[in-house]
Amino acid sequence: MQDATQAYRKVARQISSPREEEAILLQRAASQLQAVRDNWSNNRDGLQDALFNNRQLWLVFLTSVTRPENPLPAEIRQNVANLGLFVLNHTMTVMTDPRREQLDSLISINREVAAGLLARLQLPTAEPVPTQPSSP
Repeated sequence: MQDATQAYRKVARQISSPREEEAILLQRAASQLQAVRDNWSNNRDGLQDALFNNRQLWLVFLTSVTRPENPLPAEIRQNVANLGLFVLNHTMTVMTDPRREQLDSLISINREVAAGLLARLQLPTAEPVPTQPSSP
């Protein structure tokens, strides 16, 4: 867990938003898993490291969303917790019976959650809609 925490802190110093930090870490984990998947037939040495790093990242997320003081709405917290539990369980499956295609769901989850976090950051702030004067 120390490596994931250190990576999290390192990224935190370089960018401003916690959501952006989380998105970047998810993208990095997805890229690491994708690299293992892409080179599956040549070398699977990086598999355990990629799975470990991804698992550690999701453990941080799980720990965060299950704390009572977490400010996220309950539904979002529950969704993140459910994804986290799936990631942890699926990671154990991949570790016990490694197959290339099993990485797809982990890669996809990380990329989709990262994209959602980044999209939320890019939403424009709501501006009042100008009202048109009514015609006589």
